[in-house]
Amino acid sequence: MAIDLVFEDVTSFSLDEESLSTSIKRVVSDYGFICGDITLVFCSDAFILHANKEFLNHDYYTDIITFDYCEGDVVSGDLLISVDTVLSNSELYNTVYKEELFRVVLHGVLHLCGLGDKSKEDVVLMRTEENKYLSSCVNPF
Repeated sequence: MAIDLVFEDVTSFSLDEESLSTSIKRVVSDYGFICGDITLVFCSDAFILHANKEFLNHDYYTDIITFDYCEGDVVSGDLLISVDTVLSNSELYNTVYKEELFRVVLHGVLHLCGLGDKSKEDVVLMRTEENKYLSSCVNPF
């Protein structure tokens, strides 16, 4: 199991990698899975837009793209996170940037654990779970 951090087209920043790893493992374990390899790719809007177009045929910005490589009960994947969009969203929703960044990481991990966000009911469950882990885990950012 490895939690890897990559910075693409953005300046790296400090974070508590141990707390981040512990939080991710907790979410995965709570859902009854084993934590495999998860890579967090912190990137710019331009980088995520290019990925969104290339891999998903979507021509818009987003805060996160989750690539799911899960096999059986092992949770693995790549989380592309636009720090630009996270910042914009934190301003739009009047939240603390580091909290919003942590929310987006949790969101991606919850996707890897099988949660969706396409229906109204899915969105309610996703937000509930994000809030639960935001309040119960140490924010690593």
